[in-house]
Amino acid sequence: MDLGMPNAWIEIEGGVTSPAGFQAGAVNCGIRSKKPDVALLLSDRDAALAGAFTSNRLAAAPVALCRERVARGQARAIIVNSGNANAATGAQGIVDAERMAALTADALGLSAASVCVCSTGTIGVTLPMARLESGIRAVVSQLSSDGGPAAARAIMTTDLVPKEIALELTIEGKPVRIGGMAKGSGMIDPNLATMLAYLTTDAAVESAALQACLLEAVQDSFNRITVDGDESTNDTVLFMANGAAGNSPLQPGHAEWDCFVQAVREVCGRLARMIVKDGEGATKYVTVTVQGGASDGEARQAARAIANSLLVKTSWYGCDPNWGRVYDVVGYCGVSVDPNALEIKLDDHFAVRNGTVSTATDLKSLQAVLRQDEFTLLVDLHVGDGTDTVYTCDCSPEYVRINSEYTT
Repeated sequence: MDLGMPNAWIEIEGGVTSPAGFQAGAVNCGIRSKKPDVALLLSDRDAALAGAFTSNRLAAAPVALCRERVARGQARAIIVNSGNANAATGAQGIVDAERMAALTADALGLSAASVCVCSTGTIGVTLPMARLESGIRAVVSQLSSDGGPAAARAIMTTDLVPKEIALELTIEGKPVRIGGMAKGSGMIDPNLATMLAYLTTDAAVESAALQACLLEAVQDSFNRITVDGDESTNDTVLFMANGAAGNSPLQPGHAEWDCFVQAVREVCGRLARMIVKDGEGATKYVTVTVQGGASDGEARQAARAIANSLLVKTSWYGCDPNWGRVYDVVGYCGVSVDPNALEIKLDDHFAVRNGTVSTATDLKSLQAVLRQDEFTLLVDLHVGDGTDTVYTCDCSPEYVRINSEYTT
């Protein structure tokens, strides 16, 4: 996922606590058996806040609360629990989300309005608030500028690995850092996927500019990934900018605004890639690009349909060069296509050319591509200039096992 300007920054060790003025911590409060299940992220000063959320019409209670916080444009802390999504919990869910914010604020000496709340895990079960109350009190004592890795583990559910990144760039001659962490492995589809992601920066950024920057980055990263085609009730991306670096506030028109935006896109892109690679049961990372569409929208429609097809995804797992499954999806997904010009390629190898099996098709070469951990599927519809790309994975028996046996 190449998001531009690779020499404008350097990658550094760390995650959300790499930028100055941020601390994090994690504890187990008993929602999950032994794994950490409560994470706290704190800025030592008021921070500009931006956010992006699921488009699921049955969004969870904490999503509603975070939308209100983002409308204010400012925050100090984010409290997260894993193992319980606080979704489909009715009025009690709202009460509990607000209670989590109030408990966190009280423990930190803050206003409840400055605390964001996120939850991830099982849907339809009310939060065990007595356990969470003790967990919130305990996690405050664990806050540290080295606490980012612990927080990244605490937000995990079926994830196998934590997902963190940090970049450093120079703005107005001052070092500026951007950190990020995310969780997500299953129930992943574009429109944010089932995921939580948190970005931090010590840059000073105008609130409205931060929101615009985040939405642009999300569109080209988290909104282009899919594991299984299911969009969650709890998808949330939050971004805090606390200004500890001491630069003048960034916004469009600032000489180094574009560099900052590209660095944020890089952070989001890298986290999105980590999510797909850690997809439940995934063994392959696949880039699906559709070009030649009647519009970008139609190209995206086709790319998503291909990336979410179980027939296609299972053939990838089995290293079966069954291009007919891709051909079939293109025909039924509702987009315009020239049947006499359609092309399908795996990496540099044609499977279909001029709408039918290519005379150059070599099934052994196609199979060799599928044996790789990463490869690209390119489809050219040959009706226009529309193009789009989605990042996805295969589907293995392990996906079925995880989703038939998983408990918190």
